Amino acid sequence: MRICILQTDIAWDAPQENRRSAEQLMSAAGDADMYVLPEMWNSGFMTGTTPPDHRESLIWMQQMAQQKEAAICGSMAVDVGGRWANRLFFVCPDGRIEHYDKRHLFGYGGEPQLYKGGKERIVVEYGGMRFLLAVCYDLRFPVWMRNLGDYDALLIVANWPESRKQVWTTLLKARALENQCYVIACNRIGDDPVAHYTGGSMIIDAKGQILTADNGAEEAIVGEIHREELLKFRKKFPVLPDGDPFTILI
Repeated sequence: MRICILQTDIAWDAPQENRRSAEQLMSAAGDADMYVLPEMWNSGFMTGTTPPDHRESLIWMQQMAQQKEAAICGSMAVDVGGRWANRLFFVCPDGRIEHYDKRHLFGYGGEPQLYKGGKERIVVEYGGMRFLLAVCYDLRFPVWMRNLGDYDALLIVANWPESRKQVWTTLLKARALENQCYVIACNRIGDDPVAHYTGGSMIIDAKGQILTADNGAEEAIVGEIHREELLKFRKKFPVLPDGDPFTILI
């Protein structure tokens, strides 16, 4: 499966501009089976003010999925009745839309004041692969994304600042190793009112090896993942069956 990560410089509270930038990157990158956008790709990480309506951007995702014959993924703020959800959409070319609401809200950045955390762990099947969906701060909580034998790749989108970039890379590799899975990680670059971002988007294999990575710019990062190779490695080195049983209380 060919994956295209769209590492964008998100314009603050400017959905139309962000859609245009994403579309230009997609066109330049060529064909892929999946295009991945950052967290709150249409607005920036807005926690202290009301985010823009997401519906036009979701329609755009549907149109691009159909046009490209590929899945389009990325999170946006969604009104859920008096509060907001940081919702990661997985839009398929056949019109199917799956979504995951960010479970772990970033208290340090004020996210819980405006947003409501999700309660459901979501795995999406697409193109013969199974993807666990996650958003930014979720990365710090490995129990939530522990592989129960139900997914092949962790798909995580983020607005992860440059000041904690080393932590980002370390945690991504750890999640790949402990869960024997691919990690597809999309971060942004640029600036918002509170932070500076330098990307670090990448694809990692189940051995913790970085298969493809960014150049620190607004760019499309393209790589491939292969389920057959993953299953072969899991069979050769069967770590997951030795894991501890547990229950998550929500």
